[in-house]
Amino acid sequence: MPVAKSRVRSIALSFENVSEVQHMDRRAFRTPRKIFATLPPGEAAVNLLFDPPTQEFFCEQAPEAIAPLPGGWGRMGMSRCDLKAVDEATLISALKAAHGLANTPRPKRKRRSQK
Repeated sequence: MPVAKSRVRSIALSFENVSEVQHMDRRAFRTPRKIFATLPPGEAAVNLLFDPPTQEFFCEQAPEAIAPLPGGWGRMGMSRCDLKAVDEATLISALKAAHGLANTPRPKRKRRSQK
């Protein structure tokens, strides 16, 4: 059964520290650190920002519903989830994974001492 964009929105907004913002021509869901999902206009889809290992996992688990975006965005982990093909449990899991990646602070880099 297809998942509605309104359902994607309610799931994304149920996560901790999430706000809905405008991002170019689409609605986006972000943590204080970064965007983790966008709803492209005119498509029954949600774009998810994964890291490459998480992208590979979800693309293997639901190849009929989740695929890398073409080109460089896809190589960096951006994936398209077809809302007509995905089941709600997989969508929730994928949104949680993307949210977790966006909500995790990056490790601080050590500064080189100047001589």
